[in-house]
Amino acid sequence: MTDTPQMPEAKGQVSDAVKGNWVDTWAPKASRPFLRLSRADRPIGTWLLFIPCVWGVLLAALSDGGFRLWDIWIILGCGIGAFLMRGAGCTWNDIADREFDAQVERTKSRPLPSGQVSVKSAVVWMILQTAIAGIILFSYSWPTIICGLASLGLVLVYPFAKRFTWWPQAFLGLAINWGALLGWVAHTGRLEWPAVGLYISGIFWTLFYDTIYAHQDREDDALIGVKSTARLFEKNSNRWLRGFLAASITIMGIAVIGAAINASVLSLVLALGGVWAMGWHLAWQLRNFDVENSESFRTLFLSNRNAGLIPVLFFAVALIV
Repeated sequence: MTDTPQMPEAKGQVSDAVKGNWVDTWAPKASRPFLRLSRADRPIGTWLLFIPCVWGVLLAALSDGGFRLWDIWIILGCGIGAFLMRGAGCTWNDIADREFDAQVERTKSRPLPSGQVSVKSAVVWMILQTAIAGIILFSYSWPTIICGLASLGLVLVYPFAKRFTWWPQAFLGLAINWGALLGWVAHTGRLEWPAVGLYISGIFWTLFYDTIYAHQDREDDALIGVKSTARLFEKNSNRWLRGFLAASITIMGIAVIGAAINASVLSLVLALGGVWAMGWHLAWQLRNFDVENSESFRTLFLSNRNAGLIPVLFFAVALIV
């Protein structure tokens, strides 16, 4: 996850993709532009969409005393759905941002601004991915289906947020953490307050990691007039990141207590241990974040896959003790 990105050597390779990724190495050549459009060569976004789903399922199971066989399909389906909907969302994002992307050094090699894929083909690809994800969603209960469909508005709005607000990272947080609600509802059949707490915690986590990520494009964004929390905070970013960290971990801890209040003391302690350990990981990121050191931004951002998986491990152990 921390490999240094290489500049493109092969035709069509995206500049911020790791050299030798599976898309550029193994995928059929005709499919590569579309897989790059879906960011399949950069899987971090799929992880960040999938992880809150797993949080929701595991905490819901902890709240009512049992992980059921159906939960395996919920998690597996969420994983496939995260890959597809992340791909569809990125395709939509690139359709909306193709003119901006052509002006930013890091993004001008993407399939749409570089001419590898036409807008018409991108729209068809987006619809195809969404349709397959919809088939998976409709295998769940009706409350889950309604919950999943309710997220589409956020996905549609997000690419335009950077045009009208300094807080596009908040819109990303609203969209990418929806799985915390969906995973909980898929297990329990209803929405309860610990799931909402988990969702809000994820939003602050996204504000944390995506502000770090946005610092990569701070100068280009200023030139073309694109807004972000990185530009808004600038040299005050450390103070804001500290606040996002504290809010995310505190609210997640409250959500865990609400979910595991009727579980054993050991299960509650283990689940809270996952929150505590994730907090230390984010604190490590903050210690290594330097607003003047652009080399660190991508590495720290990528490390959030591991940060998010820490509670997954602890929640799973809490379920089986």
